Amino acid sequence: MTSDELTPAAPAHGYTEDSIRSLDWREHIRLRPGMYIGKLGDGSAYDDGIYVLVKEVIDNCIDEHVMGHGRTIDIKISEQRVQVRDYGRGIPLGKVVDVVSKINTGGKYDSKVFQKSVGLNGVGTKAVNALSGYFLVQSVREGLMKSAEFARGQLVQDPKPQKTPQRNGTLVTFQPDDTIFKNYRFIPEYLENQMWNYVYLNAGLIINYNGQKYFSENGLRDLLGRKADVEHLRYPIIHLKGPDIELALSHGNDYGEEYYSFVNGQYTTQGGTHLAAFREAVVKTVQEFYAKANKNKKYDASDIRASIIAAVSVRVQEPVFESQTKTKLGSINMGEDGPTVRGFVLDFVKEELDNFLHKNPATAEALKKRIEQSERERTDMAGVKKLANQRAKKANLHNRKLRDCRLHLGETKEAEKELLTTLFITEGDSASGSITKSRNVELEAVFSLRGKPLNCYGLKKKIVYENEEFNLLQHALNIEEGMDGLRYNRVVVATDADVDGMHIRLLLLTFFLQFFPDLVRNGHVFILETPLFRVRNKKETIYCYNEGEKQAAMRRLGKNPEITRFKGLGEISPDEFGKFIGDNIKLEPVILQSDRSIQQVLTYYMGKNTPDRQQFIIENLRLEKDLVTSDALPVAEVAEADLA
Repeated sequence: MTSDELTPAAPAHGYTEDSIRSLDWREHIRLRPGMYIGKLGDGSAYDDGIYVLVKEVIDNCIDEHVMGHGRTIDIKISEQRVQVRDYGRGIPLGKVVDVVSKINTGGKYDSKVFQKSVGLNGVGTKAVNALSGYFLVQSVREGLMKSAEFARGQLVQDPKPQKTPQRNGTLVTFQPDDTIFKNYRFIPEYLENQMWNYVYLNAGLIINYNGQKYFSENGLRDLLGRKADVEHLRYPIIHLKGPDIELALSHGNDYGEEYYSFVNGQYTTQGGTHLAAFREAVVKTVQEFYAKANKNKKYDASDIRASIIAAVSVRVQEPVFESQTKTKLGSINMGEDGPTVRGFVLDFVKEELDNFLHKNPATAEALKKRIEQSERERTDMAGVKKLANQRAKKANLHNRKLRDCRLHLGETKEAEKELLTTLFITEGDSASGSITKSRNVELEAVFSLRGKPLNCYGLKKKIVYENEEFNLLQHALNIEEGMDGLRYNRVVVATDADVDGMHIRLLLLTFFLQFFPDLVRNGHVFILETPLFRVRNKKETIYCYNEGEKQAAMRRLGKNPEITRFKGLGEISPDEFGKFIGDNIKLEPVILQSDRSIQQVLTYYMGKNTPDRQQFIIENLRLEKDLVTSDALPVAEVAEADLA
C-alpha cells in the first residue's frame, strides 16, 4: 500500500482560505436582515421589518428633541415611500455620507451629546439605507444643505453642499426594497399607534403625520385615557412622575393585565427588567399598604394585578436591549454607578404609590374593592376550573379537535420558525381536512370547531371552563395563566366568506376580546384570506381574491378561460390549499383602534341593537351577488370593519 493510498481523499467542498469571506456593511445587512430589523414580513404584523425601518429613522429625530433641539417632526408615508423631516441640529455636513453608510459611526457614542438615547450601536439608519431600493438623506446647517442618494446601500449621488433658506434639521426619504420586502404594505393603524406613543412619551412634541397633528400634554396619563374605557375605570388614573421615570395606572373591568412599557422612548413590546420590576413593585406596595390597615391581610398578587391597565417609562444611560429591534430591556444600571433598573423602579413605586394611596383614601378604597372582587371571582371559579382542567387533560390525550404541529413558540431558538408557528381555527370537517392535509406539520396546527361557538358576550370567565370547546381551545393555546405560555405566534381564524363563516369569526373575536384580550393587543390574531376565484387555461392558473383580480386574470389568459367560484374552504383541494397557507399566505391582522376600548367595541357590536349599529348595518349591507363587484363589506363583516 502506497503512502498516497493512506492519504484521505479531499472533500468535494474543501474548507480552505477561499472559503473565508469578508462582507462589507451593506452586504452583511442585506444577507442577514433579521439580525438588524427582526422578521421581514409583508406589513401585516406590527413588528414586521418595514415598521422597524420607520422607527429607526424617527428615533433619531426623537433623540434630537429629547436633547432640546426641535419640537416638530413632519412625516409623510405613502404606499411605497417614507419621508421624515426634523428640525434639530442636522447631521454635521462633512459626515452625512458616513453616518448613514458606515457601521459604528455616529454621534451617540459620546454620552455627553446623547445622554439617554434609544439608538447607541450606530446601526439603525445604515440598516434602513441598505434595505431600501431608494434612500435620500439631507442635512441643513446654518444655511447650507448637504444631500446624498443611495440605492440598496450603494452611493449614487454625492453633490457638494449648497446654500438653502431651509431651517436646520435632517430629512430622510426611503423606499423599502421590494426584492426583500415582497408585497409589503403599511397598515395605517400600526403607524398611528406608533405616532401616538412618540408624543405620549415626549410631552410637548408635535408630530405632523400625513396631515394629522399628534400632540400630548399629559404624557402617559393621556395614553391610558386613550387606551382605556375611562368611564368604566374603577378609579381615576394614578399618574406619577420623577426624574427618569413616569408611570400611570388604574383598574378596569377587562380580564387580563394590560401594560405599555418604554425605555428611552422605545416601546418595549416584550417588556423586560423595567416592566417586571414595575409589576413586582405594585404588588408589594399594595400588599403592604392594606396589610397595615386590615389586620395583616395579604392579598394575592394575581388579584392585585387582575384587570390592571398601566404604562411605565424609564430613561437610562446606555440601555442594554436583548436584540437590535429593542423590544425587551435586559438587566442594566440607571447610569454610571447608579442603581439597577429593578431597584430604581421598586424604590420609586414603593414611595410614590404608597404616598398617593395615603393622600387619596377614595382611590385606595376603590382599589381595595376591585381587588376583593377579583378575589371572590377567583375563589368562585376554583372548583369549576379544577374539574375542567381534569377533563381537558384527558381530552388532550386524544384531542380530535387539535391536529398539533411539532414545533411551538418558545420551544426552539430558531427565531424564524418561532415567528411562523401558526394555529388555524376552522369550521367543520371538510375545511379542517383540507388544511390538515396541506399544512406544514412542523409549524402549522389545526383546531376544528363544531359549528358555531357560544356567544360569550357579557359572560364571566367561568364559562370558559364550563364550555368544553372554549376550554380545549384555551388549553391548545396554553394561555390559561397568561401570554407567557402561548404556543403559537399566529392564531388564524379560517372560516368561509359566507354569512355563517363571518358569524363564526365574530363569535371567536368576541371570545378572545372578552377573556384573552392580550392575544389581540399583541398582534397574534389574524383572519385568513382565501381566493374567491380560480381562473385558468391549459398553461396557467391564477387565484383571485376579488372581482378586480378576476377581470385582470381573464384579460391576461385570453379567450374563454375556465373560471371557478369557491363558496367555501371545503371546496378547495388540499393541493390548492397548500399554495394559500405557505409563503404566499394572505392574512388580515385583527387590530384594535387606538381610540376604542375593548368594552366599547364589544358593546357596540354585541350589545343591544342600537340605532347607531342599525344604521351602520344598513349602510354596509351587500347581497351575495355584490360580493364580487364591490369592495364594501357584507353585514356579517361588521365587526371586521372596526377590528381588522
